[in-house]
Amino acid sequence: MMPFPAEAVSRVKVLVAGDIMLDRYWFGEVDRISPEAPVPVVRVARREDRLGGAANVARNIVALGAQASLLGIVGGDEAGSKIRDLAREAGINSCLVADADLPTTLKMRVLGRQQQLLRIDFEQEPGQPSLAKLEAQAKQLIAQHDMLVLSDYAKGALAQVDALISAAREAGVPVLVDPKGHLYQRYRGATIITPNRLEMQQAVGPWHDEDELEQRAQALRQELALDALLVTRSEQGMTLFTQDGRQHTDAHAHEVFDVSGAGDTVLAALAVTRAAGMSWFDAVLWANRAGGIVVGKLGTSVVTAGELS
Repeated sequence: MMPFPAEAVSRVKVLVAGDIMLDRYWFGEVDRISPEAPVPVVRVARREDRLGGAANVARNIVALGAQASLLGIVGGDEAGSKIRDLAREAGINSCLVADADLPTTLKMRVLGRQQQLLRIDFEQEPGQPSLAKLEAQAKQLIAQHDMLVLSDYAKGALAQVDALISAAREAGVPVLVDPKGHLYQRYRGATIITPNRLEMQQAVGPWHDEDELEQRAQALRQELALDALLVTRSEQGMTLFTQDGRQHTDAHAHEVFDVSGAGDTVLAALAVTRAAGMSWFDAVLWANRAGGIVVGKLGTSVVTAGELS
């Protein structure tokens, strides 16, 4: 494989828009059961906050050596300011819409003895005024970037995703979508979408063999007017569908510690290598390699250009 195009990637500017969240971890010791209820008592020893959702995609883009702007909605709360701090530390250009009536999407995980004991989610769909602000800001920012990445976690920030796609098309900026749910009509006109195996099954139904998958994938690609469709299939690798047909690459075999956030890394690598001028399939090969590295790390991690070189 050719060397990672680090110099071309360093000139790339990617706008990531979507659902931003904070991943909060509380690690503790468990050595007794509560006298109040039959639950373990966790004595918190360490806390860690990480960028999640679209913010983790932006973090991965910066780690690969490209420039990332992050557009999304946060609340006027402590979690929101934590996201701003973490984004600044990561070297991400933040373009965040603040909504004082909204809690920042926060996933809080309590871990004891290396096991997740509890997850608490704070989330609420943003209202129309915030969505209108996000759309207006997107329209200003899109033309200043080489690629628009839409990171959909179904938390509501991409409620009017069609307007963002058409704004990007007007500006001649390619759109890469990580989809959620099964209503893919809303992504019509994007350049590429990257469903995982389960999401693809929800969208087109289960397939019995590769031929059937290819028929359904190509039908979906044409129906949505996409240049390409990439199905990420975990241990089965990745399959790219374009007008030239089907191209598959097997997963890199290695020890898998943690798949959380691997999709964000794959998306980031695909975006920066494609924006750096690679063909879709060459970009997929780099994305596959980056995904292979990140699942060997614990927690939502990033892959650097150095690790790919």
